[in-house]
Amino acid sequence: MTEEGRHQRATQVSQDKGPGADQASGRVLAQEGDLPAGQVSQGSSDILPGADETPAENRLRGNKPPDFIRQYELVDKVMEYDPEADEALLNRAYVFALQAHGEQKRSSGDPYFSHPLAVAGILTELKLDTATIATALLHDVVEDTDVTIAEIEESFGAEVARLVDGVTKISKRELAPDADGKADNFAKFLLATAKDVRVLLVKLADRLHNMRTLHYLKKQEKRERIALETMEIYAPMASRIGVQRIREELEDLSFKYLNETAYETITEGLNRLRDDAVHDVIALAQTLRTDLRNAGITAEVYSREKRAFSIWRKMHRKRNTFEELADIYAFRVLTETVDDCYRALGVIHRAFNMIPDEFDDYISTPKPNGYQSIHTAVLATAGDREGQRVEVQIRTKQMHDIAERGVAAHWKYKDATARASGDGSVDIGGAGTDTAYEWLRGVLETMVSEGSSTAALDQAKIDLYQDQVFPFTPKGRVIPLPAGATVLDFAYALHTEVGDQFSGARINGVARPARTPLRNGDVIEIIKNTNAPIPTGWDSYVVTGAAKSGIRRRIRALKSKEQQTMGERIVTSAFAARDLPFSRTGVETATNQLGFSSVSALYEAVGRMDISGKEVLEQIFPDVDLDGHDVSTTAIRYGAKVPRRAISIAGVTPGGVIRLGSCCRPLPGERIVGLRDAEEGAIIVHRIDCEILAARADEEWLDLSWSEDISEQFVAPIILTVNNKTGALGHLGTMLARYGADIVDLKLQHREVDFYDLCFDIAVRDARHLARVLTGLRASDYVVAADQRMPQEEEEEKDEH
Repeated sequence: MTEEGRHQRATQVSQDKGPGADQASGRVLAQEGDLPAGQVSQGSSDILPGADETPAENRLRGNKPPDFIRQYELVDKVMEYDPEADEALLNRAYVFALQAHGEQKRSSGDPYFSHPLAVAGILTELKLDTATIATALLHDVVEDTDVTIAEIEESFGAEVARLVDGVTKISKRELAPDADGKADNFAKFLLATAKDVRVLLVKLADRLHNMRTLHYLKKQEKRERIALETMEIYAPMASRIGVQRIREELEDLSFKYLNETAYETITEGLNRLRDDAVHDVIALAQTLRTDLRNAGITAEVYSREKRAFSIWRKMHRKRNTFEELADIYAFRVLTETVDDCYRALGVIHRAFNMIPDEFDDYISTPKPNGYQSIHTAVLATAGDREGQRVEVQIRTKQMHDIAERGVAAHWKYKDATARASGDGSVDIGGAGTDTAYEWLRGVLETMVSEGSSTAALDQAKIDLYQDQVFPFTPKGRVIPLPAGATVLDFAYALHTEVGDQFSGARINGVARPARTPLRNGDVIEIIKNTNAPIPTGWDSYVVTGAAKSGIRRRIRALKSKEQQTMGERIVTSAFAARDLPFSRTGVETATNQLGFSSVSALYEAVGRMDISGKEVLEQIFPDVDLDGHDVSTTAIRYGAKVPRRAISIAGVTPGGVIRLGSCCRPLPGERIVGLRDAEEGAIIVHRIDCEILAARADEEWLDLSWSEDISEQFVAPIILTVNNKTGALGHLGTMLARYGADIVDLKLQHREVDFYDLCFDIAVRDARHLARVLTGLRASDYVVAADQRMPQEEEEEKDEH
């Protein structure tokens, strides 16, 4: 109908019917007398252009926001795609909401009614039914005015009342900042949506308009909170039901407030590239149209718009630069039939060089949300640019409609009688083909069969998103994580400190290991311990960057602390082994002379075995012969003099020099014999099985035995093959201390990816003490092998190097 026709119709209605209603069309006129006391109409001439304006309408004529939709415009939009729409219902809902909201204002200063009107407008773009559009107009009246659900049902029927009630129940706790509110609302969101998916569509449109006007909120913190909620909950929900146009806009708007700098930078870059490439894109699109037409394929070709958040996400996921992602031409080809999709693919691949590994067929294998399309990428010549990357999506027009509008593109409601009965039944997708809504059907079936909202909520705890899971804290806070995330990911998502102190977890009240994957709806309780260790392989238990980074940082910190502790022990033992007094001042001097920033850094270097304890002592005692000053009164080194009281020697004049043989390194408790050294005249102590004895005559052997009251300790070299695990050095140092074996020296050999050899010189009382130490070390999870080290092994080591 033309403007003139509408004017004539409205004027006729006004003259013939009076200031009440157009009975034939159901068109209701907003008159000053219809409003509550103290309120005035805010619809003015936009309600019925051409009708006589009330004084109030005349005053407020210029107060409408730019996207304000006139009553007849909204009705006409719906009638265009649904000629059977209930025009009278739409007119009544429009005027009812206008009157109910009265003089309420939004943060922008616009009449509040502009918001439900904008929500209704968004849903007309999805071509939704009359009841949904009416719900959009009325979705805030129960929450924000004195209107009740009973009044809604009386005026608009059970179906609209049920939808408005569903939206209201969600909105009452709109992802509140408190944790309990978030959990409660998320549960309500699922349950209300399961009863009738149109509730979700109204909420998505509601959130979209709120995001479009978010800049009017004064508090940045509130803007960011709403943007984060939108990114974490609403955008994925829109994606899950295939409403891509809403998902993309929600993501971009959220991105704008969560990372304004990145958003503006990418947007400016996209605008610049668009201006530079416009002529090439037009020419390439025309080439595609010509090639398809010549092949007898009826198709429409459009260029696709790049979006800021999509570019940013790919930059982070694929580690590409902005130019690599943005400087790609993108087109969409819409055909009449599926067969034409594959024919068009052949035409494009014959005309241009296909890029390997850039082909996906979502027609034969649709995505879980029902999305169907063929994706390919080719290299083309565009203007003077050769090898220009071009991405092409090929789909039928019906597939495109579903891709843009998702589940809204294929409603099939039961007849009007069934809908009015309030049973809430909705045939989504038809013939069971819409896998995107299997989860909602499951919830609905549970509610019918169980008759229990608790059972329905349990059923709602499923994989709503293919690529995300939503577990909860005990207080109800939702923690979005990637699919496959584990309990340990959850701990680090809460806070780095929680992850660092993780020592266990309970999932739904049951203790579970750190590697347990999470499911939607799991309630996770983290058990903390400030001294919690990091078991081997924890970095393989997680999938999130935050958790991986946290574990690597913690491993480095623990390894640093462990190396500092071990280095301090080595330096202290180096003093004791040479019977030198420990000097903190001397260690600080060595720290400066060796170029370390602190004593801790020096100890860490010693613990890493970058330098030895002896090298530290050389800085402190430059004039002392450390090689000749290495016999401690408490740890006798092989080759060194042995106190005469330690060994009984038959038929030998008291006072002679006795040394321990370096060849076999005897210890108290082992059978020993002596050989006299011709040059020094000293007696060298050997184990009874020493190979040196075989070369000497029996009469040269001297019968020796250990004294029973030996108080000295002896240096015993050992070699350990150790797993390359965090905490190994600290664990071994603790074990040796527990067994009363002081570390005299330590060096690293044969370091590989998974294992390394540690050569310790330890102080022991006797052979039995050494055996007990080695047995304990062999029982450690960190130790693969532990043995006493002999000189021939050291010689072989030197030969290898």
